Amino acid sequence: MRLSPSGRFSRAELRLAMAAPRPSAGLTSEWQLVDGLRTHTRRSADPGTGAPPVVLVHGLAVSHRYLTPLAVALATTHPVYVPDLPGFGLTERPRGAYDVRRHADHLAAWLAAYRLPPACLLGHSFGAEVAASVAATHPAAVRALVLAGPTSDPAGRSRRTQFGRWLVNTTREAPLQAPILARDMWNARPWRVVATLSHSVHNAIEADLVRITAPTLVLAGDRDPVVPARWRDQAARLVPDASLVVVPGAAHNVVTTAPTAVATAIRHILCPDPALTDR
Repeated sequence: MRLSPSGRFSRAELRLAMAAPRPSAGLTSEWQLVDGLRTHTRRSADPGTGAPPVVLVHGLAVSHRYLTPLAVALATTHPVYVPDLPGFGLTERPRGAYDVRRHADHLAAWLAAYRLPPACLLGHSFGAEVAASVAATHPAAVRALVLAGPTSDPAGRSRRTQFGRWLVNTTREAPLQAPILARDMWNARPWRVVATLSHSVHNAIEADLVRITAPTLVLAGDRDPVVPARWRDQAARLVPDASLVVVPGAAHNVVTTAPTAVATAIRHILCPDPALTDR
């Protein structure tokens, strides 16, 4: 399908995001029992390039849905998997809200259940905290790491500050993303979102960043108020082997509104061969 220019989001992309569990644009849904929870994954077919799989990890309050444009952009060159974390999207809801470490343990168990070779793990926003934890504690499972709009900035580590920054961000995002957020909030339940936000602001991601050994890309939109330039630069410095990419015209949901640019950055960190990166 045709993807929108950076900073925009089309009705076709909205329909794609809301399609699961129906097949759409080459993406299908499946469930596996992982650590006792029926866990939903949206995935692409293997394009047969021999390229490593890419696993996309969603952020707070949302699910696989807003990551589907990026999944489609990557699917021509990589097998793509987009799991819903416990309590979000179409995955079973546990009784309580998981903290970062428990989500990371579940994601590590998910990787083991799928028996994937070392994968490129992309985490967006709160998902970047989860992905960083997996990379720090299960380095053999992670071939490369992409931290897209990683939360949370140590200078703004409170629920009030993060919520305020999110409100500012809503004025900079493409409006058609709103139905996805509404659907995902309903699936997760507001109390789980609030509880998970509390876990996020109490998680010192920097303790995981300094332990990461995989090649890492820190990526953010240049209009992102949730991840200020000072924090994205600091995050890139903390990881021993990291580079930084800033996407012009994008706000916090850079993975949704700039999927082509993000996919290109992922391909370059995994394989600089133009035969793959330029597709």
